[in-house]
Amino acid sequence: MTTTTLAVLVPLLPFLAAVAGLLLGRTAPGFARPLAVLPTLTSLVLAALVAGRQGGGPAVDSATELTPTGSVPIELALHIDGFAALVAVLVGLVASCVQIYSTGYLRDDPRYPSYAALVSLFTSAMLLVVYSGDLMVLLVGWEVMGICSYFLVGHYWETPEARAASLKAFLVTKLGDVPFLIGLFALATDAGSFRITRILSTVAGGGLDHPTVIALLLLAGVAGKSAQFPLHTWLPDAMAGPTPVSALIHAATMVAAGVYFIARLLPVFEASQAAMVVMAVMAAVTMAGSALAALAQDDIKRVLAYSTIGQLGYMTGALAVGDRGAAVFHLLSHGAFKALLFLAAGVIIHAAGTNSLAAMSRMGHLRDRVPDAYWTMTVALLALAAIPPFSGFFSKEAVLGVAEHVVTGHTEHAPAAAGWIVLVAGLLTAVLTAAYAARLWLLAFRGRGAEAPDHGRQPLTMTVVLWVLAVPSLALGGFAFRLLPDWFDGRDLGPTLTTSVLGTGLALAGGIVTYAAWRHTAARAARFPLGAVAAHPEGDAARVEAEAIASHEPAYGDIAQAPDPADPGRLLLGPLHRHAAAGFHLDAVYAALFVRPVQAGASLVRFLDREVVETYVRGAGALPRWLGAAVRRAQTGNVQTYVSALLAGTVVLAVAVVLVATGA
Repeated sequence: MTTTTLAVLVPLLPFLAAVAGLLLGRTAPGFARPLAVLPTLTSLVLAALVAGRQGGGPAVDSATELTPTGSVPIELALHIDGFAALVAVLVGLVASCVQIYSTGYLRDDPRYPSYAALVSLFTSAMLLVVYSGDLMVLLVGWEVMGICSYFLVGHYWETPEARAASLKAFLVTKLGDVPFLIGLFALATDAGSFRITRILSTVAGGGLDHPTVIALLLLAGVAGKSAQFPLHTWLPDAMAGPTPVSALIHAATMVAAGVYFIARLLPVFEASQAAMVVMAVMAAVTMAGSALAALAQDDIKRVLAYSTIGQLGYMTGALAVGDRGAAVFHLLSHGAFKALLFLAAGVIIHAAGTNSLAAMSRMGHLRDRVPDAYWTMTVALLALAAIPPFSGFFSKEAVLGVAEHVVTGHTEHAPAAAGWIVLVAGLLTAVLTAAYAARLWLLAFRGRGAEAPDHGRQPLTMTVVLWVLAVPSLALGGFAFRLLPDWFDGRDLGPTLTTSVLGTGLALAGGIVTYAAWRHTAARAARFPLGAVAAHPEGDAARVEAEAIASHEPAYGDIAQAPDPADPGRLLLGPLHRHAAAGFHLDAVYAALFVRPVQAGASLVRFLDREVVETYVRGAGALPRWLGAAVRRAQTGNVQTYVSALLAGTVVLAVAVVLVATGA
């Protein structure tokens, strides 16, 4: 079987599984689990075979014209280089883990068949984006992922949070997709083709007439899909969906698509230095802002959501300094440990038997209850914090290293301003990332919150997946930075001494300071033990102080259920904590700038429609109705009345004739 045939089957198998799952889900629910797991696993094996055959060598290209369109044809094309081959393996691995995990996590969910089918369709759409060599075909996968995210985030549609989150995710990403579509058409017009290879040839020959405009339009779509500032606000709210869906979206699909798209078309962006600087600023604001927000969140999934936004900022930063190898290296590394983080968080939530204990401040005594999640999440958090020798260290240092090369003038692929912006923001984010990772670990596994009921051991399908993902989270970076240059552009991805020392030192400092803050707040809170506050001799005064330390929330009916007061995030952020917890009020800003004016405009249109337009419409109908009523009254059916009217009319006409004749 040829490599092209294998590559076609990789996205096709999950698509067929999705169709079969949607058709048979109600009539034959027993087939839902095999249809979810087996095609996705087969797709993973085929993607690995394609990667093995491609081997980092010349790209595999194949195309056939999909439909005649005139001057700019649309082709069903494959373009599989080293980037595409490895990203497809990541997508297949994470999707397979999510499908296997979901058989245990959603085993009692009556809507599991439709859920599994949509996950398969989501996977197929991302694989289409990865392998596609034509931008219009890529756009199909891009948009299918958007509708799948709408349905999957809103899986628990009975809750208002899930309904609102699914709508927000759909609308915000579509807001970015409008300029993205315009940019695609502008790019194809300049290049004369939607084929990626021809577009890159045109760019290399200086054939783009409007590189800055095109790059900025495309960047808007990437900001929406990959949750970059200012279109990132949908991603934290999307945590209302099932946890396995969060793992899939954050690790291998949807948000990864935007970064991968820029990596595919990086020369288009490099043709405009202004676009590269804008991308660097976007990445820097995203990195630092999301890390601060993560340090203030209480819900464990929202912490991980803001973490994803920040790590995507690192990838975008690598692209802003002209190195797609470092960006995709971090994409692969992040995909492994972020999927592990979300699935481990799902085990914690599943152990509690309810989503309500996703609040870290209310977690307690979990280390011994979920040992698999404890050890694997520890590995993933160390990778997230970029502590050597975990995978995140090598991939993050690749990003910082290339930024340093731009700053020192060792490469001319990007302006020096972009290098400085990415380097400074990356180092600052390294401190904050280690801080919120340490805070999550301390509150989740060493917290003093109320102990939830023990719901027994977790399904084997859930715990095995954690250990599978722990392997690349621990060991991927150690050998990948030596092997990946052969698959990518040949640039060195090894850590450099300066950024390694700075990045690791700052990460360790962030973790140590967070631990010290946690010990300080724990010692302060120990003066008012949560279970004994009600009996404190100082009575209400002690209760008020304990609650103030805890969360500044209204008094709890049962103080034993209050949040753990030992939250280092409040101490570290100080007065900034309230703003960071609210995502720096961007939703409120958007509501004031866009939502309320649109609602006011809609109210005005409704008023004009009802009070002005409908008044004229009613008036236009009222006049004939009045005339008809007058004529109807004349039709009495009385012959004497008709004769009298006829005589009267005759007299009137006679008088009129006489008057006219006399006047003449």
